[in-house]
Amino acid sequence: MLPMQRHLHLQDEGRCFDLREIFDRLNARHFHGRLRGYKVVWGRRRRQRPKEYFVFGTIQEEDRLIRIHPLLDQPFVPRWFLEYILYHEMLHSIVPEEIDASGRRRVHTEEFNRREKAFPRYLQARRWEAENLARFLR
Repeated sequence: MLPMQRHLHLQDEGRCFDLREIFDRLNARHFHGRLRGYKVVWGRRRRQRPKEYFVFGTIQEEDRLIRIHPLLDQPFVPRWFLEYILYHEMLHSIVPEEIDASGRRRVHTEEFNRREKAFPRYLQARRWEAENLARFLR
């Protein structure tokens, strides 16, 4: 167990979706099983929802920990949208970040964006996100 994982008591099984099962399927299909030792969990619920932006998922590469926002564990969220969010986070472990000319770190590089768009339901997922974002904000 990695350092951050010892302090968090988070689960991969939600009410509607099992993140471990989805991660394993995506890993086999899109990453040839290369992502090993990752823990994928539902994040903690916050007292207040964000007002202006919503973070669907995060990855802590040093701890091999992917967190997905627990508000995605609802019946109205399509499984394929959750798969897209998890795929996006998994891509961060495969596609290296870059430092641009001004010294800024870029994690969503051209290569990252190219590979993200290769997700089978990419356009549908982005459209669903745009149409439903307000449901996650307060």
